[in-house]
Order: sequence, then C-alpha cells, then structure tokens
Amino acid sequence: MRVILDTNVLLGALISPYGPPDAIYRAWRAAKFELVTSTAQLDELRRVSRYPKLKTLLPAHRVGTMVNNMQRATVLGALPKLPDAQQINDPNDAFLVAMAIVSEADYAVTGDRRAGLLQLGSIGRTRFVTPAIFCVEEL
Repeated sequence: MRVILDTNVLLGALISPYGPPDAIYRAWRAAKFELVTSTAQLDELRRVSRYPKLKTLLPAHRVGTMVNNMQRATVLGALPKLPDAQQINDPNDAFLVAMAIVSEADYAVTGDRRAGLLQLGSIGRTRFVTPAIFCVEEL
C-alpha cells in the first residue's frame, strides 16, 4: 500500500505523540506501508517548521530526523504542473495532487479541511482521507 502524508499530518506527528498522525508516522516507520513524498514536500516541511509559531513547538533536530527518515521513502523529483481542469482551493497543495497522480498512491492523508482535498474524495486511484479515517481503515 502506497500512502502520501500531507505536511500537516507529519507536523502533527511531531507536535503530539498521542494522536492519529503520530500513529500513522510510527506505522510507516514499522514498514506497515510505503510512504510517498517529494522533494517539494521535503522543502515545504523544512520551511514550515521554521515558522515562528511552530519553531517553539518543533525542535530543529526532530524535524531534521524526520526529513532524514523520509529520504528513505519513495521520493519523487520534479512534479508535473496540474491540468487547468484540476481545481483545488489552495494552490500550495498542488504538489500533493501531483504526487497522487504521479505515484498512484492508495491514500493521501490530510487534516486540512479548507484546501478542498478531502472534498475531492479521490483523484484517480488515490483516496483523500483524514488521519482518523486512515487509522480506522488501515491500522
């Protein structure tokens, strides 16, 4: 099973060791599924973790460890531009949709209800679900 984890899920795993995002991250580390990421997502993770509101919650060494671990996942390089017909509410999440299209992942797990990804339901083979739903269905 191939899974994409939105950056907000990855950050959630670092912030709270007791919620579904952490359970999902630990399941990947235990080889329960194949993680798909991209250089764009790794760059976003590094950048977002430096935001002042997150910097106090996320020690740089923990983010660095996560990024290093994720480099062992399937890392996609350059992602294609989305077709004009593919509408999403948040252009910053376009790379997640491109990752879903290119990787043909089974799931894309996101906690972002405003971006419209959950409302899409699926793109091709990839289902967009919340961390809680993924935990119930797959862990």
